[in-house]
Amino acid sequence: MPQQSSAQVTAAEISRIAGVTRATVSNWRRRYDDFPEPSGGAESSPLYDLEAVRAWLASRGYASAASPAEELRTTLRLSAHGTGDGDDGGTADLLLLVLAAARRTPDQLTAAARLPDADLAVRAERDAASVADAVPGGGGVRFAGVDAAVLRALYVCVRDEGGQVTLGVLAERELEDSAASGAYRTPAPLADLLARLLPGAPARVLDPACGSGALLEAAARRGAAELYGQDVLPVQARRSAVSLLLTAPPGTTVSVRAADSLRADAFPDLAADAVLCNPPFGDRDWGYDELAYDPRWAYGVPARAESELAWVQHSLAHLTPGGYAALLLPPATAGRASGRRVRAELVRSGALCAVVALPVGASVPFHIGLQIWILQRPEPGGAERKSVLFVDTAEPAADAKTNARTGPRTRGGSRSASLDWERVTSQALGAWQAFAADPDAFEGEPGVARAVDVVDLLDDTVDLTPARLVRASRSEVDPAKLAAEADATRRNLVKAAKSLGHAAGYDGWDAAGGSAREWRTATVADLARGGALTVLRTVPEGTRGRTEDGAGGSGRPGARAVLTGSDIARGAGPSGDPAELRNVTAPVIAVGDVLVRAVASGSDPMARVAGDAEAGALLGPHVHLFRPDPARLDAWFLAGFLGAEENIAGASTGSTVLTVSPGRLRVPLLPLEEQRRYGEAFRHVHELRVEAQRATRLAEQTARLLASGLTGGQLLPSRNVTSHPPRGDSPH
Repeated sequence: MPQQSSAQVTAAEISRIAGVTRATVSNWRRRYDDFPEPSGGAESSPLYDLEAVRAWLASRGYASAASPAEELRTTLRLSAHGTGDGDDGGTADLLLLVLAAARRTPDQLTAAARLPDADLAVRAERDAASVADAVPGGGGVRFAGVDAAVLRALYVCVRDEGGQVTLGVLAERELEDSAASGAYRTPAPLADLLARLLPGAPARVLDPACGSGALLEAAARRGAAELYGQDVLPVQARRSAVSLLLTAPPGTTVSVRAADSLRADAFPDLAADAVLCNPPFGDRDWGYDELAYDPRWAYGVPARAESELAWVQHSLAHLTPGGYAALLLPPATAGRASGRRVRAELVRSGALCAVVALPVGASVPFHIGLQIWILQRPEPGGAERKSVLFVDTAEPAADAKTNARTGPRTRGGSRSASLDWERVTSQALGAWQAFAADPDAFEGEPGVARAVDVVDLLDDTVDLTPARLVRASRSEVDPAKLAAEADATRRNLVKAAKSLGHAAGYDGWDAAGGSAREWRTATVADLARGGALTVLRTVPEGTRGRTEDGAGGSGRPGARAVLTGSDIARGAGPSGDPAELRNVTAPVIAVGDVLVRAVASGSDPMARVAGDAEAGALLGPHVHLFRPDPARLDAWFLAGFLGAEENIAGASTGSTVLTVSPGRLRVPLLPLEEQRRYGEAFRHVHELRVEAQRATRLAEQTARLLASGLTGGQLLPSRNVTSHPPRGDSPH
């Protein structure tokens, strides 16, 4: 790909080009005399000539590590293009080109990338103009010959890695976690949860603060046929429209507008079946003065400090009678004094159905536990709501401490990805679906879910904090039931401890000698091109990816279980809901497949080898599947190196959420017999990790049950246990 002769790169960019960590680049600089000398920058942050670096990497066998996505990242950084705001040919224009390129064939994209600079700019303008009407502010895109390097990199990235990957690269630069705009993407597991909390199958869904479109994408996966979005940031609105048009099933109506929803509603006459929204928090300039007499405030005029309650009422105003809304809100909305009157009216009128507390770290801001409010627009003459559901999915203190030490968070790894989303989703959905089916018969779950009578909520504070209302119900636990549960968990812990001891007894390894072993490596992309393995993934129907998704069979959702990234992290069997794979093609897992989580987080396992428990399950959307040729690659050897911390870090991109690029993972080139020796060692390491996880979970669960029973009055210290004096070597 053409580059400017004076192009310079940082050590961080070298690490991404080579597919290694920054620490490895630092080691290269110290150990190899022929490593390129700095060509600019400061002593603390040197810059290196790009072509000299590429030549050195090629001599060391790293020339192919730079994926098309990495080439695009580097080219964007080195180019003057991509720094605009959308009015003069910045990243916003490139977003439009991604959509146009995604509609071309691979041959057409290859031909475009080979055009001379001036002709390429003309071709890109023509392509962008062809989709201008589908995207807000899509007209007037201009490119020049100086943009050719970026345009080539973009076309190649779309051709080889797909439109969504290309869109993600542009998002990292201008959209994701922007300190200037305050724009953050809703984590995928949370977006899916909000969409699943909407009863029925809403066809027309609105997100009035759509950002990058994550919530509307989740609604589309659940079958929504009409998607309406609005965002105050034009670049976010454009990104959302492009993303939805890339991922939504054919025939889906996508309409996204750029404007302030509260001040300038782009859909004033829209009556939606459902609303999903993750609105901005703590915004005191939401329009309090000019909107004081707005007809949307049917439940009371929100105070200046209550922008969230303005978004709640805006959402209700856009619903058809009986329609539902799910909003992600900060915990202060549930109890702040300035919002008491509006909260009281929402409860009294029956508009508020449920409040679900999430664990700390579920989404930005990560340091507080956010809440999901589920609302329904009252139907004239409808049944009176007698109670409101409160669910507390926040993890107990012991689990929260465990998550706080889940290992290194490489390059800003997401706390959200390290949460046990299977547990959170199960608790929230289970309680809400049971309550919605029959509120009067709902029994709740002590310490997790409780239905509170409306009359009990309408006190002087109208505090709707789930923890206050749910955890007070722990005293309702039956003593005999808790004692039996604690005893059963304790017995399981004893068995797990014995299994852990057995796994820890394996000692099949020796010291390498005076220095660590070094080896030549190849990227997964190289191995796939050579036929040593096949990379599979779950993709939306009708999309084009670089992987051979049909190899080895693929399936439509049915009765099969789904293996999720959380299952790999927890060492559990397939537990995903097949309904979540609507409108996608999912490969069927076979024995010997290597499964790697697509999102890097925490210290939980990243990879495993599929056995009988996984065989026949469908591959989840956040898991990469590597199918090795057994005559050339040992499965456990492959899993061990693919899941290695440094390998994952070097192949991960992103800021809030670290996404693993499968083609950039590296594997040592070793004879098959030697691979098998490594594979046997990795299999024992995996067994040790699984047994340690199981024992840790059972220990925490046992301690929590016992402590809760003793403090809640359900358990009493036995009179038959002899007290022991403090040991002399105990800590003081």
